[in-house]
Amino acid sequence: MLASATEADFAAWMGAIQARVEAALARSLPGPQQAPARLHQAMRYATLGSGKRVRPLLTFAAGELVGADGSRLEAAASAVEMIHAYSLVHDDMPCMDDDVLRRGKPTVHVEYGEATALLAGDALQTLAFQLLAEHVKEGKPTDGDAARQLEMVRTLAVAAGSRGMAGGQAIDLEATGKQLSQTELEFMHVRKTGALISAAVKLGALCTGPCPAALEQYAHRVGLAFQVVDDVLDAEASTATLGKTAGKDSRQRKPTYVSALGAARAKQFAEELRRGAHASLDALGGRTERLRQLADFIVLRKF
Repeated sequence: MLASATEADFAAWMGAIQARVEAALARSLPGPQQAPARLHQAMRYATLGSGKRVRPLLTFAAGELVGADGSRLEAAASAVEMIHAYSLVHDDMPCMDDDVLRRGKPTVHVEYGEATALLAGDALQTLAFQLLAEHVKEGKPTDGDAARQLEMVRTLAVAAGSRGMAGGQAIDLEATGKQLSQTELEFMHVRKTGALISAAVKLGALCTGPCPAALEQYAHRVGLAFQVVDDVLDAEASTATLGKTAGKDSRQRKPTYVSALGAARAKQFAEELRRGAHASLDALGGRTERLRQLADFIVLRKF
């Protein structure tokens, strides 16, 4: 009974944050009729109405741990989700993974054409940084606010750039058809997937001050765990369940944790990362429950 109550509480919290982020994103994105209308419609199509919002959830959970202001968290979470949405738009294009389905609907380049999809991704990326640059608490910001805001911009930029997500994608493209070791896979996925997830956690903490080292360690572990589970789901789940094309990694001869370790060992590794993430939080005390629940959600999810 207690477990059911806890699960219901987490589900309610998650639904409330997802709805809050959806509303914030809808406000931040240009209106669908604002010129150039087709570009703005593509941006909204890529961002709104679907997705688990794992990264914004992590931002809010980290922010709750440090008592961050809700409006700051909305801006940070929206910025992270826009970077994530842009990356999916570009990742699905013919020059990358050439996929036709994302979040249960046609990919942006299928719906709007390649040129508009490319521009939509570009525009989402720049809008993310605009959000972080513009947002301060009501009233005159202090010097500490300005320094913290600059660090948030830097954190997201590094996570999205050649030392983070973009670099990881480049390594992934180069690795197609090759067999990578577990160490090589981690080097790639700490960047391709883990960097933005880590940034989501750090931005939540940075809304009030420096990110604790233990929280950074947690972020690293859940970021890597997310990719391990993604690899397992790609191999074992259906297209209908995933909302994207299942089995794509194998068909495209991409190195994955399943191909390197086997499904059973990959699941075991994800569980080790989950436990390690929980252990990282032990040093923090305070309100870590949501972060623990999100680590469980990431590793134990079936979709």
